[in-house]
Amino acid sequence: MSAPASVHGSHTASVMRQFYALTKPRVVQLIVFCALIGMVLAVPGVPGWAELQQAVLACIGIWLVAGAAAAFNCLVEKGIDAKMKRTAWRPTARGELSDRQALIFSIVLCALGSAILWFAVNPLTMWLTFATFVGYAVIYTVILKPLTPQNIVIGGASGAMPPVLGWAAMTGEVSPEALILFLIIFLWTPPHFWALALYRVEDYRKAGLPMLPVTHGNEFTRLHVLLYTLILFAACLMPFIYGMSGWLYLVVAFGVSIGFTGYAFALWRNYSDALARKTFRFSLIHLSVLFAALLVDHYLR
Repeated sequence: MSAPASVHGSHTASVMRQFYALTKPRVVQLIVFCALIGMVLAVPGVPGWAELQQAVLACIGIWLVAGAAAAFNCLVEKGIDAKMKRTAWRPTARGELSDRQALIFSIVLCALGSAILWFAVNPLTMWLTFATFVGYAVIYTVILKPLTPQNIVIGGASGAMPPVLGWAAMTGEVSPEALILFLIIFLWTPPHFWALALYRVEDYRKAGLPMLPVTHGNEFTRLHVLLYTLILFAACLMPFIYGMSGWLYLVVAFGVSIGFTGYAFALWRNYSDALARKTFRFSLIHLSVLFAALLVDHYLR
């Protein structure tokens, strides 16, 4: 009796891990982190108990809807994922989960997250989060990604929404401060993904996706990575200029932006796959440290 029960339990745990993998946990964690930064910055001083409860519920709702978008993305791109080393392990690409299972899972997560945001947070946050779901899962994944090398630029609007969602969750509105945070992530997205695409170019070519290195070549892409990091540098100074943050943030923002621009410049001058990987990894550090500095600065001012 114990052996079949053990096998059944192991199988159930395996299926649960597969569903969890569909949500792209590391990506969703970054999304929720950026949303949380928006929530914190929207509340002057130390939040009270009611605000903490609202922030927790908003994080849960945003996590569920973001996970739903990721699962839908895995479903739509299962054929493409199967051709790429970076994504071939995904349960939908390997056929471990059926299309029906992935679709129902996505619908349930989206419905549950939307309900939490509507009833426990506010309708504006729900509609903005749902619009982000549509923007990523449908407009970017289904329409833009297979059709244009500017997919990352246009589709980056969805990825830049988390701080706006967080701000709306706590205030019920979208302010200029939230839009500044949106702009930073919007400009950060192209050099971040193009650095990845440079050393994964053959994967994208095999998958038939018109990423910029595939359609316009390595040198053209490297130049655009550099140009975007320069524009991003200026955008990263805007929280200080607008009065959202103080000198601590400015120093950190200047430092990490110098680092990102330095990597981009080195990549433009002398390309190697190893350097492209380092640039991609540093872009993650750049955004994480930048938003962490905003958080610390907010409480030290």
